Amino acid sequence: MNEGHRRFQVYAWVVAWSMIPVILWGAFVRISKSGAGCGEHWPTCKGEVIPLEASAETVIEFVHRLMSGGLGFLVLLLVVWAWRSFPSKHRVRKAAMATFLFVLAEGAIGAALVLFGLTGDDPRPIRGLVIALHLVNTLVLVAFSVLTAHFAGSERRLNWTAPGRNKWGLYVGLILVLLVSATGAVTALGDTLFPIELQLDGGLLAHIETELSPGQHFLVRLRIIHPILAVGSALYLLYLANALHTPEATSKVRTLSSIVAILVVVQVVIGLTNIVLAAPTWIQLVHLTIADLLWIALVLLTVRTLEEPDAVIEQATPASSMNEQP
Repeated sequence: MNEGHRRFQVYAWVVAWSMIPVILWGAFVRISKSGAGCGEHWPTCKGEVIPLEASAETVIEFVHRLMSGGLGFLVLLLVVWAWRSFPSKHRVRKAAMATFLFVLAEGAIGAALVLFGLTGDDPRPIRGLVIALHLVNTLVLVAFSVLTAHFAGSERRLNWTAPGRNKWGLYVGLILVLLVSATGAVTALGDTLFPIELQLDGGLLAHIETELSPGQHFLVRLRIIHPILAVGSALYLLYLANALHTPEATSKVRTLSSIVAILVVVQVVIGLTNIVLAAPTWIQLVHLTIADLLWIALVLLTVRTLEEPDAVIEQATPASSMNEQP
């Protein structure tokens, strides 16, 4: 890897990791019910470029918009740099462009939440659907960002269709994490709008029966789905990580499979703690952080497993102008 590509890879990883604080602040906007802090105005805030008279909710929402806009600029620079540093049809270019497209989609979904008033205390069913879509889009965005950084430093060809149950198992694992995240987003919204009230005198079963009663809001009745799906997916991911941790696997695959297994266990413990403590803000943010780290580790594990050690991508030699830095 030449020096130009090495610098690009460092920048690509900076972009990928910078997405986590943006995601966490977005979650804080939802938890603090600050999504309506700028009113139903977008991209302006209360009709102003910079709100001069701002409440706490306005500041929280406006900061999130600044962070999201800054991330969009970083991704745009990533695309320009990729186009100048890598040859036509190179996978780094494709991954960088996909990252940019999902950033645009992220902005569009965020704008829809604001413009249609799906913020604050709004309990409409459509809000749960959009929130779930929002988080899934975010994870796909993070995945392409991670792939951009990884591809910039690897010339190993990927075999997406080669036979092997572990490879297909990884695809299933990725889908399961997306499903768990989507249900988790809906559950988190329910926890915000309808805070958990544990009643120890009646027991856990009585509490679950109360939440599943027809008179409860649908967000409350759906709360049981996420932990069940999460535990089942956790067991599957632990099995998968163990299956990949073999003497024949590369050292990086073994390391990543161990990291995935550790993060799965930690996530389950934090999830249970979140329920017991009635979903306080800090534990929700920790829960989301571990979910992001687990997703990144699983994406990297998938790529490392698919890489063929003896198959190197044939790359055209880029023109000298393509090696210039933006």
